Amino acid sequence: MNIECIPTGMYEANCLFLWNDPNQVWVVDPGADGDALVRALRKRKLTPCLVLLTHGHFDHIGAVNEIVQAYPGIPVYLSALDAEFAFSPVNQTYGYPPTERPATLDTSFGDGDTLSAGGLSARILQTPGHTPGCRCFYFEADKVLVTGDTLFCGSCGRTDFPGGSWKEMSESLKRLRQLPDDTAVWCGHGPDTTIAQEKQGNPYFRE
Repeated sequence: MNIECIPTGMYEANCLFLWNDPNQVWVVDPGADGDALVRALRKRKLTPCLVLLTHGHFDHIGAVNEIVQAYPGIPVYLSALDAEFAFSPVNQTYGYPPTERPATLDTSFGDGDTLSAGGLSARILQTPGHTPGCRCFYFEADKVLVTGDTLFCGSCGRTDFPGGSWKEMSESLKRLRQLPDDTAVWCGHGPDTTIAQEKQGNPYFRE
């Protein structure tokens, strides 16, 4: 699997490009700087086939419609639990205007379901805590986990926003601890890490 990470916007949310086939690229969390993301895809001769949203916060969805406009018909996957607030006026802040609901939004996939395209396959792991609809994407064959704002290198997502829950976050982190130690972890902000590294150094991720 090829992975490229591009921090976007004032909050530097990580947008990921993942691919085996350059004509079947997965775009995760296009949070801002949509024109720059489209230019990056075209410069690298990559064509996205789907967009994954780990959760509905403004800094992770803000450029989704630029991707959809540049690549018409591309499906956008988001948990149904976050879909209502994600595209409402309450989900905005300075520098991040409201995001319109994409015409190709698909909320039908849930916990345990598998998405497959372009030689990649990911299982959806519902991991509430940061938002009710937070989820991670586990590419078991590639030993890769995309965590959004559930798990960070040395930390975890905040639970004091509306819809957040520390109890649910604790259960979600416990679930991720069951994954193999050599799983590479790509986070919603900051550097990548591994499950083993977080077990050793992350105070929120210890038993």
